Amino acid sequence: MPNRLTKIVTRGGDKGQTSLGDGARLAKDHPRIALLGDVDELNSWLGVALAHLSGGAVTKTLIGVQHDLFDLGGALSFPGAPLLSAAHVKRIDDASAVLNEDLPPLKEFILPGGAPVLAWLHVARTVCRRTERTLAGQLRDLPEGEQALRYLNRLSDYLFIAARFEAKRLGVAETMWTKQHSISGAGAPSEEK
Repeated sequence: MPNRLTKIVTRGGDKGQTSLGDGARLAKDHPRIALLGDVDELNSWLGVALAHLSGGAVTKTLIGVQHDLFDLGGALSFPGAPLLSAAHVKRIDDASAVLNEDLPPLKEFILPGGAPVLAWLHVARTVCRRTERTLAGQLRDLPEGEQALRYLNRLSDYLFIAARFEAKRLGVAETMWTKQHSISGAGAPSEEK
């Protein structure tokens, strides 16, 4: 197989533009480039989460997701290319259902934390939501992105469920929001005179 990347430093972006896969040049702050950056960042945060996982169902799913996101980034580099499919969405839905099967119902909101891997999964979840918002803002220009939007929406749900699943698997208590720790929930503090 020939080398795919023979030259990393090209200096082609030194003036604030970058190339798409079809050769078109766009400003680095163009919405499509921002979306590509969000997808890349999400993939990187998933890599951090994977570095803290010790195998199992979540690891297997997230490795597949990393490949999906790489494919999404590649498709975004070619205007008009299909951006993921219903099969991608189904795979995430199925993975969520498997993890969610034995989790206890939620009685309070969950705060990020509890263990490093849980925190990293929540960071990935919030970056996924930002990526979803970025894509949603571009659907008029990217009508082929509807399945990708569904995928990102379901992926952020999956990451939330995965954090809960990993907490249970590790025997780590989830960090719950509680009224008594919130100034607004406990009432405004009284002023001393």
